[in-house]
Amino acid sequence: MRKLLIAFTSVLFAAGTIGTNIGPALVDDHPLLILTLSSRSRNLFGAVPFIDPIPFFLIGFVRLLVAALALFYVGRLFGERALRWTESQVGEMPRIYRWTERMAIRGGWVAAFFLPGSNIACLLLGHLRLEPRKFITAVTSGIIFRLIVLWYGGKAFESQIRSALDWIDQYQWWIVGGLFAVTFFQSARRKSPGAPES
Repeated sequence: MRKLLIAFTSVLFAAGTIGTNIGPALVDDHPLLILTLSSRSRNLFGAVPFIDPIPFFLIGFVRLLVAALALFYVGRLFGERALRWTESQVGEMPRIYRWTERMAIRGGWVAAFFLPGSNIACLLLGHLRLEPRKFITAVTSGIIFRLIVLWYGGKAFESQIRSALDWIDQYQWWIVGGLFAVTFFQSARRKSPGAPES
């Protein structure tokens, strides 16, 4: 089961990376595909003018919840090793990760509500042995809240989203290529993928 969980989480991570990188080019023409691959806030926000509310909420909710649960249980099962491995993959932890870590440690289920899409927060909350029922309740509520905010925010700025994506369409594959180049550059700087010593 542990190996299956790691394999599943790796697939989600790979899909998320692809969806994040191709999102700017395809979110207007293929919003369902992009949100299935990666329901990051910018993809959700950018998809609003091009998708009906039911698939927006359904796909966004399921994608975010599945990732949150997978990472929560990775943190719960692998504990400190999972956290040290994460640090080894990103190198020196950026300030936002340290801030997220502090919020998760101090906030508990509150962090699950406000950071339902944060990989590091879900991993930490699993490691900190937050009760699964509390985590699921908080993260589910947080995802719903986030989706509502992004939906109505996207509707309020629909014309600006369309204009931005129209501009991106002129250079979309240059942008996608640049995003993948950044991803590969970051991957090359990472340490060995093996789990670090505890």
